[in-house]
Amino acid sequence: QVQLVESGGGLVQAGGSPRLSCAASGRTFSMYTMGWFRQAPGKEREFVAAISWSGGRTFYADSVKGRFTISRDNAKNTYLQMNSLKSEETAVYYCAASRDQLNLHVHGWGSGYGYWGQGTQVTVAS
Repeated sequence: QVQLVESGGGLVQAGGSPRLSCAASGRTFSMYTMGWFRQAPGKEREFVAAISWSGGRTFYADSVKGRFTISRDNAKNTYLQMNSLKSEETAVYYCAASRDQLNLHVHGWGSGYGYWGQGTQVTVAS
């Protein structure tokens, strides 16, 4: 079992560079693939980024590639560094965990994850 708690959201100016954090509990955190998703008002949840157990492999949604960076450390934290944020990226951002090895065909979808945080609101002011 793993529990996830996101932080780092808030009000940000367009073009800003906030960093989101996801703190995980559980002894086997290093064995989980981690992902970030977001859900804007009135829209479906969408994939943002994912990272492998070791942190050596990552993949991103095309919309954020080159601007966002997902990373993790040995202290059970996963991060999402967001640069050049746009107003349309206002959303609740969720951290998610999966016991499976990173698979591009699985972890780009919410159904690929078994554990979710409560989300953190990011509001981008234009």
